[in-house]
Order: sequence, then structure tokens, then C-alpha cells
Amino acid sequence: MDLPGGPTQPEVMAVSLAKLAIRPGDTVVDIGCGTGTVTLEMAKLAGKEGYVYAVDRRHQAIECTQETCRDVDVEIVAGEALDFLASPHKPIDCAFLGGSRDIREILPHLQKEGTRSIVVNAVLLETAVETIHAMKELGIFIEAVHLQVSRSHDLVERIMFQPINPVYIIHGGRTC
Repeated sequence: MDLPGGPTQPEVMAVSLAKLAIRPGDTVVDIGCGTGTVTLEMAKLAGKEGYVYAVDRRHQAIECTQETCRDVDVEIVAGEALDFLASPHKPIDCAFLGGSRDIREILPHLQKEGTRSIVVNAVLLETAVETIHAMKELGIFIEAVHLQVSRSHDLVERIMFQPINPVYIIHGGRTC
């Protein structure tokens, strides 16, 4: 099933998950879960002792995440991130945000409930800047990484590298 934006590239996911630093037993959330590829990897890292939420407002994304995560225990929530955060849920240790919708409202919720690690992936420079400013205002900004991945492709019996769109990985949370 194709979704706009497609799945998070494996190289981008590796860096994002490293920044999240998910521990076995953590409660994690993938906000804007899309295809569910990040959700699946988060579930593996949190382990059987952990708890995983996947949230998306798009029906097609929910279906895709259900299919991707059919072999792991994930609570999939259809709806807006702010509605999910305002509803009863387990305290979130790590949050991954794959989109920018309501970022200025979502980050304070996560900060208020003491989320240890927050990673936002942004493809737009404006989203990266807005996220960095919002995290700095909340006192939770740790760092931003600009990641450019290129993959090899055959070209007339030689190899060339074709770049994939760059991604900004913004990391925030508690520093202690």
C-alpha cells in the first residue's frame, strides 16, 4: 500500500531510533505512524515488557500499520495526536514524530508528562526550524542532525550514487 511520504528510509530510521534510545520495557509512541515501519522497530526495541502506541489520523495509514505490525503487540489509535495525548494513556518514555501537524501543541504535552526522549523527523526546513524553536522554548532541545543518504545505482557498467531527499532529525527530551 502506497502512502504519501512512503516508509521511513532504513538509514534514517537507524539514526532516529539510536537518538530515541528505547530501552526494554519502555512505553513508546509513533505519532504519524504512516506505514508502521518505525512502529515495528520501536516495538522490537521496547520488547514484550514494553508498550507501543501508533497514532495516525489517516485511515490508509492505520490499515498499513495494522498490516506491518500484525506480528507484534501494538495499540493502534485512529485519530489526531492531540486527542490521543489528552486521553488516558500510559506515561510515554519515548516519542517519535514523523510529521509536523500540531508540533507546537504536541511537544508541550510530551514535555509535561516527562517524556525522556523525543525525535522529530522533518523533510521541510521550516518544520525543522519550528521544531527546534519549540523545543528550545520548552528547554528540551538536545540536537538536530541533517542526514543525507545516497544509494548506489548502476550506470553504464559503472556505479553512481543517487541522493535521497535529506531529512532533519531533531532530538529533544530530558538531559538527565
